[in-house]
Amino acid sequence: MPGLEPRTQPVRLSFRYATTYGSNTPEAYERLILDGIVGDRTLFIRGDETEASWRLFTPLLKSWQQQGREGMEAYASGSWGPAGADALLAAHGHAWRNAGR
Repeated sequence: MPGLEPRTQPVRLSFRYATTYGSNTPEAYERLILDGIVGDRTLFIRGDETEASWRLFTPLLKSWQQQGREGMEAYASGSWGPAGADALLAAHGHAWRNAGR
């Protein structure tokens, strides 16, 4: 059930959120913002986690920058992935086993 306390209740399979709980339901980030305001940190990372992430990713970002790349290789939605993935495996004598290919 929506609200400040986590509660559950049985619902029918023809469940409709607005019909069951009314139209005054919180927006996607309202609960998250409220948690931040009241000091509930369970959905937020700590400062040391943020710093560890930067230590991990900064060298990668710098390497991409030196290579003139903007980020990870893009590929079309629904495809088997970027051509670079095939090239990476092929360089070591391997290949992906993709169904229907």
